[in-house]
Amino acid sequence: MAHHTGHSDDAAQLAALGHSAELKRNFSPLSMLGLAFAILNSWTALSASLSLALPSGGPVAVIWGLITAGVCNLCLAASLAEFLSAYPTAGGQYHWVAVISWKPWVPILSWVTGWINVSGWIALVASGGLLGSQLIVGCISFYNASYEPQRWHQFLIYIAYNIVAFCINAFMNRLLPYVTKSAFIWSITGFVVISITLLACASPNYSSGDFVYRAFINETGWPDGIAWLLGLLQAGLGLTGFDAVAHMIEEIPNASVEGPKIMIACVGIGVFTGFIFLTVLLFVAGDPEDVIGSAAGPLLQIFLNATGSHGGSICLLIFPLICLLFATISIMTTSSRMTYAFARDGGLPASRFFAKVHPSLELPLNSLYLTTALVVIFGCIFLGSSSAFNAIISASVVALGVSYAIPPAINCLRGRRMLPARAFTLPGVVGWIANLIGIAYVIVTTVLFLFPPEVPATGSNMNYCVVVFFIILVISIVQWFVDGRKNYKGPQVEIVGEGILDPNSRNGYVGADKLGGGEAEIRA
Repeated sequence: MAHHTGHSDDAAQLAALGHSAELKRNFSPLSMLGLAFAILNSWTALSASLSLALPSGGPVAVIWGLITAGVCNLCLAASLAEFLSAYPTAGGQYHWVAVISWKPWVPILSWVTGWINVSGWIALVASGGLLGSQLIVGCISFYNASYEPQRWHQFLIYIAYNIVAFCINAFMNRLLPYVTKSAFIWSITGFVVISITLLACASPNYSSGDFVYRAFINETGWPDGIAWLLGLLQAGLGLTGFDAVAHMIEEIPNASVEGPKIMIACVGIGVFTGFIFLTVLLFVAGDPEDVIGSAAGPLLQIFLNATGSHGGSICLLIFPLICLLFATISIMTTSSRMTYAFARDGGLPASRFFAKVHPSLELPLNSLYLTTALVVIFGCIFLGSSSAFNAIISASVVALGVSYAIPPAINCLRGRRMLPARAFTLPGVVGWIANLIGIAYVIVTTVLFLFPPEVPATGSNMNYCVVVFFIILVISIVQWFVDGRKNYKGPQVEIVGEGILDPNSRNGYVGADKLGGGEAEIRA
């Protein structure tokens, strides 16, 4: 009976935010933590993207860059957790912006935030298939020195990753909580097994502590300070995506209480496991120049240096390969829910079509189709230009970061007085510090992540992320004038009478049962 009441309260809270509960609350807190951690997939993403930081700061950038990005992302996660506790809706950032913005600016600010967030999530789906395909192609090169990788080889692997993710999302929706629990257990198991195996096999031939924590390598041509900051992109990729909890929040019971805990926990676990795993890798890495220049990729080369066995290295690589598949599944789930939520509020072309929930599959199938189709198109772009495709991946990190900073930035500009009473609150000075650190981090990294990775810049090594991000902004603004200005009013956010937020209530609302009976008045 208590469980049933909890679901009724969650439905009432969602109704107070202007939406009916169309999605089943199938996820437990553990399965939702599994989904969020599978998306961050920090130790896997950080190790698979070592090639970003090793030439751009070396071990100093890898280790201390993670700590820096970790603290800043924890500040961002805590900042967004306040919003999630007050307004637990799948819309996330664009909904929160609509709640706290100045009234004349609500539609346009909510619209642009929504477009940036949707674009960032759809582009992020491609990252799992990209990293997975790179590792598999590296495995083939590892075993066959005469193998010459072709783009279409990697493209087919990338498509396979995404087809598997689509099928699981479309036809196994009720099993997704079990999939995400499995992802969490698999990831933590892989982290422990690989760490112990590498340390045992490499003993006693470890790199020095001075190398692991103090060695600086700069092969970028940039000044050392800029090179180190550019190395933050690796940590940024390994810790981005924690807003997945917000976009899946309508599928978890007691959302306003559990959601903030999960959002902060997944970043904390990511930083902890990432720091330990990267430290282990650097202690057993061997010659850093061999690792950076390896055709098989830095991660596989480190495995080989530590174990001395080709077969053993491939066996260890199975863990991150399957982790990346879990990540692709979870990111696709979240992307489809984010697209569905924005369409539900009229933010996309053909919004009614993309906002439909399939009656028997119980998921937004049309939004899932859209996500998958765009990810396949991104793969076709890779066939023509790997630089353009990599720019899309980089743009996803930038876009998500910008969407994280907009709600707390507006709240700070309005004196941090715009959120109502809620279950999770950052007290006074702590709230200001967390908000301002998170906002500053996003501003700095957004600018730096648009820089070319090395100088002198050429057509082949240029960072086209700025072009992709600019295209996203142009499309959103053009679409605003074509459609949004006339039809988009933003989500329904003003709640009058019953349904005022109450910090003493289990789910945060006064009169939740009455809300379910339709006694709250909701105004756009």
